[in-house]
Amino acid sequence: MPAAAKPGLRVLVVDDEPDNAESLSMLLKLWGHQTRIVHDGKAALAAAEQYCPDVVLLDIGLPRMDGWQVAAKLKERPGKTPLVVAVTGHADERARLHLQQAGVDMHLVKPVNLFMLKDLLDRSEVVLR
Repeated sequence: MPAAAKPGLRVLVVDDEPDNAESLSMLLKLWGHQTRIVHDGKAALAAAEQYCPDVVLLDIGLPRMDGWQVAAKLKERPGKTPLVVAVTGHADERARLHLQQAGVDMHLVKPVNLFMLKDLLDRSEVVLR
């Protein structure tokens, strides 16, 4: 009897552009992951509390609370915290430093290289499971 397929990661996609979020979510589902989508910072925190994602793909320029604040709040939570991956157009050294200080684990620049994202998630799946 073949081994059961291992479940994918639980990924929270946070982007204020609905088309971007939906496209990324569809791709993640094709790769075997479960997803939830939210479009602002406060909703991201609420969703993280309820959904308990393994990974948060986090845009930085968000309404109601920016991604830097969201990342910092996610990392302050007790217990296991998700892998927080900034997915943003902010690519300069100042932005990278700010992201690191906020607790972001990885930084991907838009438009995201899909091979890099898949590799990151594949490696995360091994570490998180």
